[in-house]
Amino acid sequence: MATYNKRGYKAPKEKEVKDTVEEIIVDDTDSTTAEVFSKLDETASRTEDFVARNQKIIIGIVGAVALVTIGYLGYQKFIAEPKQNDAANEMFVAQQNFQKATDGVASDSLYKLSLNGSEGKFGFIKLADEYSGTDAGNLANYYAGMAFLNTGKYDEAIQYLGKFESEDMVLGALAKGAIGDAYSQKKQPKEALENYIKAVAVNKNDFTTPRFLLKAGKTALALGNKEEALKYFTDIKENFDASPEASTVDGLIGLSQ
Repeated sequence: MATYNKRGYKAPKEKEVKDTVEEIIVDDTDSTTAEVFSKLDETASRTEDFVARNQKIIIGIVGAVALVTIGYLGYQKFIAEPKQNDAANEMFVAQQNFQKATDGVASDSLYKLSLNGSEGKFGFIKLADEYSGTDAGNLANYYAGMAFLNTGKYDEAIQYLGKFESEDMVLGALAKGAIGDAYSQKKQPKEALENYIKAVAVNKNDFTTPRFLLKAGKTALALGNKEEALKYFTDIKENFDASPEASTVDGLIGLSQ
């Protein structure tokens, strides 16, 4: 079982990147409004930004799920299902490359190695295919989807993340939110919004919920759905007031009214 931060967790400062939702024109003489809309030009969707802020937590979640999965398989299934043992052994190198990539060391190259394999071991693409139907193969879908997302292969990211299923609801929420990120990068905000809402619905927690409520609200606001955006921003203010996202929500609530 993964362990997640409680309310009040303060993540490191995000790097600024260009948002993909439609640009909204604002009179710069209104400094408050201009500043808020300027923030809409920062990413409401880039998962590499989210990973940069929360990489240790995400790696901890994925690592814990992988550890529990592999440990359970080692105890319960390796004798009856040796295929699972092979999958666990094959995945080790790909997981190492993925973790190094999220740490920011030659990220693109390492993500590609995690996908395609190295050192005589399978990458996540081959793992997902060869061990389809196993827990390790399922986890490979998540890794592959995130690696594709962070290397700009958005269609592939949607494909693999869509195959991933998890009883860990936080990891499930991250996968749905990442699909939303991929659609946002493809400039399909309606589909992005649908998946952000799904990510919120998967599980209510202080880590993923305010993050995807904020993305849903910003995307709805950019689509001109002020009433819907207000609902998401208000949810953050009322129920996740200690989250980092709550610090920016007042101005967004004003824009949505």
